Amino acid sequence: MKYLFAIAAILVAISCAAQQKIAGLTVVHRNVTVTDGVIHMDDQDPMGLAWLDGKTFTEGTIEVDIKGRDMLQRSFVGIAFHGLNDSVFEAIYFRPFNFQATDPERKVHNVQYVAEPKYTWEYLRANFHNQYEKAADPRPQPNDWFHARIEVHAGTVSVYVNGNTTPSMTVKELVNTGGKKIGYWAGVTSDGSWKNLKITPAGN
Repeated sequence: MKYLFAIAAILVAISCAAQQKIAGLTVVHRNVTVTDGVIHMDDQDPMGLAWLDGKTFTEGTIEVDIKGRDMLQRSFVGIAFHGLNDSVFEAIYFRPFNFQATDPERKVHNVQYVAEPKYTWEYLRANFHNQYEKAADPRPQPNDWFHARIEVHAGTVSVYVNGNTTPSMTVKELVNTGGKKIGYWAGVTSDGSWKNLKITPAGN
């Protein structure tokens, strides 16, 4: 029996380490600091999430300023939405290290849609090449803050960058998670910063 209690204690410890509460956020797999309105998530493995406590989102507009860095394969930053739990959600994220790339393939790998856990970027790139990842327009500087506007309406997701009225990417959602959680997202071994988040539900 004592071994069962020991195992249970270990599982609780792992759960606590994987998820923590800070400044109105439920943080998963990362450490988060909040300074002068800037949310910063550190770089660890696996991907990190910071769900907004008490906030829900189904349709409408998400606006946020995001900052990554110019480090190849080490900067994946975005927003998760329609979260059912820590494993089932959709996300729009950016690869700042590709913003100013001259390689033709990397140039179109700036803005990415995923629907975890099935429709990962690997699956989408292999089966729907360049349909769910596009170039940012205009192309921001990789170490600078940039503004993202994500519109979700009637099963369609459109992403606008730095005030452009033409979307950088428009895709059809691949799933209906039934979830309403929304939060900040960072990829494997990637840190990031966010500020000025504004969520406008459809009809407002």
